Order: sequence, then structure tokens, then C-alpha cells
Amino acid sequence: MAKVRFHDTNEYIEDREAVQAFLNSQDVIYEYWGVDQLDPALRNNYAPTDAEKQQILDTFQKEILEISERRSYTTADVIVLSDKTPELDKKLENFVKEHHHTDDEVRFCVDGHGIFAILGTDGRYFDVELSPGDLISVPSSYRHYFTLMEDRKIIAIRLFVTPAGWEAIY
Repeated sequence: MAKVRFHDTNEYIEDREAVQAFLNSQDVIYEYWGVDQLDPALRNNYAPTDAEKQQILDTFQKEILEISERRSYTTADVIVLSDKTPELDKKLENFVKEHHHTDDEVRFCVDGHGIFAILGTDGRYFDVELSPGDLISVPSSYRHYFTLMEDRKIIAIRLFVTPAGWEAIY
């Protein structure tokens, strides 16, 4: 379940309804899809084949279609980051630079953990700590950055309006 942490006070919001209410007040979409329907063989698999990535997408096809209809997303893929990822630290260097996109940045956490740090509407930075089952959509033009948590691994579904809209603007 997602948690919100404020940078300036280190205070947390941990209750799911309170997290959702806060993120909604920031125009950030948060949904909990869960991962119970995922084949256990696909969990904790940080070197999935293309066929296994497709299995992940197929498992969440209903949810992907539903949010895509609401938000005009047209493309979905699976990204995997872990110590098995070649040049992981180099990739993370780009993710941790504050940036924004011309489209929403959408991630559904399938396994592992990640943190989106977002500049809120009140000028305060807050983290959204994602766990398996959490979906977040950071609105276009919102300043943010992404990093991994202590386990240094995540499997996530990414959704796009257009792949070009995901390119970072620093």
C-alpha cells in the first residue's frame, strides 16, 4: 500500500483512504489494483522474458483498458529495474533528476518498490512510496523525480498517451 512522506517534516500519511484523498487534492491519480491475480512465477522475476512481460500485461488487461479509456492512454509496457539491470546506477541518475513530461507519467507497481517525489501544488515536495498493487499517475507538467527504495528493484507497468510524451524535460 502506498505511503506519502513530506520532505520538509518527514511526516507520513499511511492510511489508504487518507493517501488517496491527499493525492486527489494534488490532482495525482492513485488506485490500488492489487496483485493477487498475478501468477506467482511472475513475482520476484527480475529477468522476465518478453513472453513473461506480455503475461503481466495480459493479467492486468481489464484494469489497463479501464484507466486507458478514462485517461486516453494508448500504449502499455513493462519496465524492470534491479541489480540484474545493466548499468542500473547510470539509469537511476537520469530518473532522480527533477523533470516533467508533456503527458501523465503512469506506473503500476507489480513487484518491488519505488518512490515518486513530486512538487505539490503548495510548493512542498512529497514522496509517494509505491508497493505492489499501487498505481500512480503524475499529471503532465508536474515536477517530479523517481528513485528505488532500499530493495532496489521494481517491476512496473507503464502507460502512455504517446511514447513521445514520456520523454523527460529537465
